[in-house]
Formats: sequence, structure tokens, C-alpha cells
Amino acid sequence: MKKCITIVISCSLALAAGAMAQQEDAQPTPKKKQHEEGQAAQEAGSPAKQQAERPPARPHAAKKAKEPVAATDNATAQTPAKEPANVTPNANAQRGRHNKDRNAPKAPATANKAATPAPAEANAQAQASAAPEANKPNPGARKQNAQAKKPDLQKIKAQHANFHAQPKPQQVPAVTFTQSRQISGSEHWQGEKYSVFRSYRPERHDQGWYRSRYSRVELIGGGYYYFNAGYWYPAWGYQPSAEYYVYDGPIYAGRQAEPPDRVIADVQASLQEMGYYKGEVDGLLGPLTREALTSYQSDNGLYTTSAIDEPTLDSLGMG
Repeated sequence: MKKCITIVISCSLALAAGAMAQQEDAQPTPKKKQHEEGQAAQEAGSPAKQQAERPPARPHAAKKAKEPVAATDNATAQTPAKEPANVTPNANAQRGRHNKDRNAPKAPATANKAATPAPAEANAQAQASAAPEANKPNPGARKQNAQAKKPDLQKIKAQHANFHAQPKPQQVPAVTFTQSRQISGSEHWQGEKYSVFRSYRPERHDQGWYRSRYSRVELIGGGYYYFNAGYWYPAWGYQPSAEYYVYDGPIYAGRQAEPPDRVIADVQASLQEMGYYKGEVDGLLGPLTREALTSYQSDNGLYTTSAIDEPTLDSLGMG
């Protein structure tokens, strides 16, 4: 009986020892587990070893990481936003000026309007004023040049006492004869002193016809002129080989009845000293001289005949 009990106890102890051994194998100790993890980390490139060798994080860095981020609308409205790190002071100043300009009150739209009319309106006004009466005298409309001091006429006349014009067909081309041509615009020049311009019609005759009617027929600057009632006129046909005329119309000579080239030279010199004429004093009533006469007549309230008429010569003090 004792022997059986002893056998039973021995078996129980053996079974208990086996169960404990199996439990130890299933649950390894912490030291054994750490040893196994270290071996696995070394076999995989030792990342765990690198992590183990990294110094521990500083206490204030960990504390900063745990702080909550204030991202509410109220916090944004109360605290000004920080400027980006890469923004320069000039950029900040420009941004401030931009915000200032954007918040400034806008000027009224009428402030930017030009005081002068648009080009289309100016052209329309110019066309509307280009009526036949545009060259009508206007004594009230005088420019600053008209108030300039008149030149010394005695000195000018003394310089041209023996003046004789020479033909210059290359510089000042001649005009051609046109039967019964009317001077353009002369129908609008009112008054007795402009009647010779309104009634002038070119005619061609021979020497006998001119000699029988006019006492003075002279060769002036390449063409023959006849004198009648204070004016010189082209003598078309007097000598066909000498018909160099740069202007086909009357030329007023004044009370002294000077030759037309001398009168033209005096007028050119006077207009030159007053700043109207930019050409040469050549005694020819060419385009530049006629343009200067137009400007002077317009500034002095005269009809713009572009010719030497009695009112213009009187205005210059040469009548």
C-alpha cells in the first residue's frame, strides 16, 4: 500500500515539474526577450541599436511639442499674423503702401478728364470753322508776334535801294498761265482796297497791246510786268521767252511806285526781323513769302490774301 502511494506521489510531482517547464518555455523572461530583440535588430541593419544610441529628447522640446496650437478665428482676429521669414523690409513697406492706397478714398471720375477736346472733336471743330468766312478780318484776335516792335524801315529800304531779283526756277518754280483764272478766296475779301484781287483775270497780249495802254512795262526777275493804279501785274505774252512768274496776281507798290522786286524784298526783310519769314531775301513772291504773309495778316486782323495788298503794306508802314 505504501509503495502505491509513493508511486502516485512521484507521478504527480513529475507531472507538475513538466507543466512548469512548459510554462517557462511559453513565457520567456524579460532578460531573455530583450536579448532576442537585440539579436534581431543586429540582423536587420541595427536600426534599434541606432535608436538606442540616440540621446534622449530635451525636456523643454517635449514640453513645446505638447503645447496646443491656437487656430481659432478669435485668436486670429485678436493677434496680428506673423510676417513670413523670407519677406524683406522693402516688401513690407510696399505692402503697407499698397494697403494705404487701397484704403484711400477714390478721386471722382471727372478729375481725370482732359480740359482739351478729344482729337476727333478738335478735328470736327476745325472743319466747322473752315467756312468761306474763315479768312475774314478779326482785329480782336492778335497774337504776341503782332505786338513786336516794327523794324527800321529806312534802314531796310536803304539796303534794297539798288536791289534786282534774279530768277531761281530750281528753288522757286514758276506758275503757268491759266486763261481767266480767278484768285481763290477773293470773292470773300470785301472793300474797295481788295477790288483789284476780285476782278483780276489773267490775259495774254503782245507788246503793242501793252505799250498802247500802260506807260510802264519792265522786266523784273525774269518776267515782264506792267504798272497800273498802284499795282504791278504780270504781262503775259509780252515776250514769251521771259515769263518767269512765281505769283500770278496784283502786287501793291505803294505811293512810291517802286518796282515789284524791291517791294517784295522790303516786305521779306521786315517779316524776317519780326520772325515770320525764314527764307532768303530774294525779291520773289514764292511759297515761303506767301506763307509768312498769311501768318502776319492773320495775326493783325487782315484778310489772309497771302499777297502784298494795300492794307498789309500800310500795316507794315510801307504804304
